[in-house]
Amino acid sequence: MGFLALFTACLFALVFLPTPYVIEKPGPVFDVLGKNEGQNVITIDGASSYPTTGRLDVLTVSVAGNRENTPSWLELGWAWLDPSQAIVPLDVIYPANVTTKQAEAESSAMMEESQQDAIAAALTKLGYDVPWHVYVSEVSKASPSSGKLVAADFILKINDVDIKDIDQMRALINEAAPAGPLTVTVLRGGKNIAEEITATKNTDGKYRLGILAGYKYDFPVKIKLELGDVGGPSGGMMFALGIIDRLTPGQLTGGKHIAGTGTIDPAGNVGPIGGIRHKLFGAANAGATIFLAPESNCDEVIGHVPSGLVVVKVKTLSEAKTSLEKISTGTNPATLPTCSVK
Repeated sequence: MGFLALFTACLFALVFLPTPYVIEKPGPVFDVLGKNEGQNVITIDGASSYPTTGRLDVLTVSVAGNRENTPSWLELGWAWLDPSQAIVPLDVIYPANVTTKQAEAESSAMMEESQQDAIAAALTKLGYDVPWHVYVSEVSKASPSSGKLVAADFILKINDVDIKDIDQMRALINEAAPAGPLTVTVLRGGKNIAEEITATKNTDGKYRLGILAGYKYDFPVKIKLELGDVGGPSGGMMFALGIIDRLTPGQLTGGKHIAGTGTIDPAGNVGPIGGIRHKLFGAANAGATIFLAPESNCDEVIGHVPSGLVVVKVKTLSEAKTSLEKISTGTNPATLPTCSVK
């Protein structure tokens, strides 16, 4: 009788007691050259577009669980046995001071910014002139900029130095902030406004104004990217490749099924992403045979490539495009640069 009670208690704990973890696993796969829910993922207006074949897949990561409903210990056990899944501390995915709704909103905003950067990178690669402006997308509460800067301000200067891009702005802030308050000049409602702001030093030693900055572009071609409720910035490179394929004659994929991941900036630099192990399995499960991976993610790729998938590493949009062009003309993808143990 005592054993039965103990067994019942253990079973109850395995199934019903909350856990401090969530599970990451491969999520839905989307072909940027195809349709999503009946709509073209890429729609182009204002320039000639061309039919193409093959697939360029954007991969996603699904998270099982949130602060309101964590996986059971039994579910965690099954995930531990599955190489395509990973058990992650709850606070890593959903910080204690951020609600699930806030995390989803931030992810959606990151996807929107990523899509705009992808359009800019693709059009720039194709020779279009794409002017951009650094703007304030959000001002954090109780930050140095609160009450001085507002969302939608265009950042023109810091200490009389013209702001060209976000990286230059961050470097300038960290260089000038130790000397005292910064003079930040913004364009708001057609008027130049100068505010004196004292940046704060974070625990990482970097100075911050307490804003989120993004780019506003003047696109010469109207391009709409539609991918439903998918969030995050990791589809940037594949969106850019899809736009290039649609705006140029021929088939960039050579008719092959290619997947990939990586952030993109307006200059075409490909950056690292999270969850690449799950995306590798997601690509293989969807039938892809080639995977474009950011070089900066190579340490996570090595040892986790599913059978039948060839990984090609890239650092820039130009490298990714060149690799696809070689593959489309018959080059064996296994001979292209890949992640390897140094």
